[in-house]
Amino acid sequence: MSMQDQTKPVSADTKTARSARPVTERSTFQRILTLTVGPIIAAFLLSAIILMLVGVNPLTYYGYILERSLFSGLGLQQTATRMAPLLFLAAGLIVAFRAGIWNLGTDGQFLLGAVAAAATAPLLVGILPGWVVLLVGFLLAAIVGALWSVIPALLKAYQGVNEIITTLMMSFLGVLLAATLVKLIFRDPATTVPQTRTLPVADRLPRLFDTSISSGLIWGLIAVLAVHLMMTRTSFGLRLRMVGANPVAATHAGLSVPLLTMATFGLSAGLAGLAGASEILGVAGNVPANWNPAYGLMVIPLVFLARFNGFGAIVLVFFYSALMIGSESAARRLGVPQNFTLVLVASLLICLGLGEYIDQHKRKKER
Repeated sequence: MSMQDQTKPVSADTKTARSARPVTERSTFQRILTLTVGPIIAAFLLSAIILMLVGVNPLTYYGYILERSLFSGLGLQQTATRMAPLLFLAAGLIVAFRAGIWNLGTDGQFLLGAVAAAATAPLLVGILPGWVVLLVGFLLAAIVGALWSVIPALLKAYQGVNEIITTLMMSFLGVLLAATLVKLIFRDPATTVPQTRTLPVADRLPRLFDTSISSGLIWGLIAVLAVHLMMTRTSFGLRLRMVGANPVAATHAGLSVPLLTMATFGLSAGLAGLAGASEILGVAGNVPANWNPAYGLMVIPLVFLARFNGFGAIVLVFFYSALMIGSESAARRLGVPQNFTLVLVASLLICLGLGEYIDQHKRKKER
């Protein structure tokens, strides 16, 4: 066989590989379009239709959002500050979802962590140094959030009970318990409106430079990046992902699935508790009775859109925070309810589900 004959198959294979490469790139782009970009555009279009049905110009509404949240200095600072608790929640959900755990009880964990921080920090001011007060508040919030997940964790780890049901039930109980604690135990006697004692502004988390941005933003970013690196670059994260991918195979590999399940719940709920502490110790200073911003359920579609990727979650949290800040201004100007962002979140969840269905249908056809 001549040298030319030997090179012919190689060149043919090379041409085949080169021609196949654009197809792979196109299919990857199509999946991103179906699972991420498409649902976002569809949700905004669906929300625009609803706005038109109630007599509001959607372009004017979205224009106010951009003007208030991104094109103004104060609005941009408020957007960055709003990101802090959402980033902690995103970090907790990334841990849970990558490990195959549906922790839908983050709202209860968030509120109980917030109440724990709000009830403790003001009492320690003047007794301990400022940084110790903040540290104690964060630690207590993380512990309380993690403890609130113990029952769903035990039921999931040792009885196989569906955690969607148990975490949602515990979330409702947590919201009610937080309101009860504020009204009956941790209520500030100096106020007529039921709320916890207020942490003085000077003792809250420091601001970044000469802005109104809370340094909780930095800690939230660190939390998301640390979780991303833990889940993708460490043996512990690999174990959690193995449990999420195939618990039976993980058991055969010698992993303690119940203990790893408990650890996942503890980490996820602890980060939700930290989210509550960052909101109270950085911005609000106290917890009013019946306060529930419902951040946890709002972050879930963002984490899914990011495909459980920490960097993608940061970008989406930023844009959603801008949407929340801008919608408050647009609501005042156009008479749209402030809770209209929940309509957008619901539309996003619906479009996400449709995107997943379309993607799976296409993948079955390809097989």
